[in-house]
Amino acid sequence: MAGDDDTFDDGYTGSDEDPLIPLNIKKKEAQQTAVALQDRTKERRVPKVVAAGRGKIAEQILQLAYENDIKVREDSALAEMLATVELDSPIPSEAFAAVAEILAYIYKANGEPNPFDAVLRDAMDRMKDDSQSEDDETESKPDE
Repeated sequence: MAGDDDTFDDGYTGSDEDPLIPLNIKKKEAQQTAVALQDRTKERRVPKVVAAGRGKIAEQILQLAYENDIKVREDSALAEMLATVELDSPIPSEAFAAVAEILAYIYKANGEPNPFDAVLRDAMDRMKDDSQSEDDETESKPDE
């Protein structure tokens, strides 16, 4: 032993790499997922999944979208959820908020009026009318 030092040097430098994984093996990239939705809000219907795929199919879906000037939004968690939905099926209720946000963005980007604003405005008007009618009923009742 050299000197009075009782430590053992095995050459380990504290690397974050797992020493059991061979260095010549590359980590496989996650497959890309793409989903195409048909907007049916003008018909007052829920959007539906019209195409979905992974890998090469996802690349083809994206290529067709870009070639046809269709807006594309990257959201891997939403794409994974919607990829499990059967084709020509409405989107699941869990995806409503996310899909509505995406469609609102697309309407704005295309310079079109957002149909969700009209639905929200109608709902707010109904709530306002309901609260006014309750107030009117309260005021018209004689004091007991």
